[in-house]
Amino acid sequence: MKVLNASSNFLGITEHAYYKYKSCQCVVQQLPYEHTSSYKQGSHKGPKAILYNSQFVEYYDIELDSESYKNCGITTVRPVDFEGVINEDAMQLIYKETKKYLNDDKFLVSLGAEHTISYGVFKAFQEKWEDIGILQLDAHSDLRQEYEGNKWSHASVMARILELAPPIFQVGIRAQCIEESQLIQSSDNIHCYYAHQIWGNDEWMDELVTKLPKNLYITIDTDGFDPSICPSVGTPEPGGLQWHPTLKLLRKVFEKCDVKGFDIMELNPPTHDDTTAYTMAQLCYKLIGYKFCL
Repeated sequence: MKVLNASSNFLGITEHAYYKYKSCQCVVQQLPYEHTSSYKQGSHKGPKAILYNSQFVEYYDIELDSESYKNCGITTVRPVDFEGVINEDAMQLIYKETKKYLNDDKFLVSLGAEHTISYGVFKAFQEKWEDIGILQLDAHSDLRQEYEGNKWSHASVMARILELAPPIFQVGIRAQCIEESQLIQSSDNIHCYYAHQIWGNDEWMDELVTKLPKNLYITIDTDGFDPSICPSVGTPEPGGLQWHPTLKLLRKVFEKCDVKGFDIMELNPPTHDDTTAYTMAQLCYKLIGYKFCL
């Protein structure tokens, strides 16, 4: 495996024992695939921006009272090359890359560009754990059968995942077309917690957690967060998730479920503001901590 060294790996980990592939339980893969962005382009720069900003994140997590990376080791592998590869072929490449790490029994973190990527990743997870479900934090339901003539659009990723028939749990949705709304209402596999329904109370969290399956994959679209927290996304929507309530939910999820992996998608980093990239780096490390330190 082509592993990044201390100058460019996640967190800038300097001790070789904590970032060499063989001894690490956690792998961070970079998937800078962007082909269907429909509003603001630039998400292919997202994985690199998260890695760069992660080097300024403290090793010590106050909430967990731990330098979390020492409990697992974190390897960061080089970006996948998508030159000349798009749509279904790109999903197949992502699927094959993901399988490598799952076959080595690694806890896999995927940093991506457009959200379409999550299909190729999840397909590999579902092949290994047939009973796995998926928790989606997002502003958009991404359930269009196609968008701008492409069924492999970022706006269709959950429609493609739905074809794999896992239970889907959506949190923070606040923008969709009427066909998506109708699909959610008619499907027994989709459980949607709209942003306007969860604002101002936490009771829904326990309700959601009780419904989740034991084995779980988490996909996080950065635009699931409110633009006041994460402004640098491809398709920003007001009224999004807040930081501490979201961490409260995710901690509950990790305490209840066997989370097999997660991804962070759709960061669109500008050159003048690293706020969103740093926040997503913090989130990434927090979830690794929830996995290995709770």
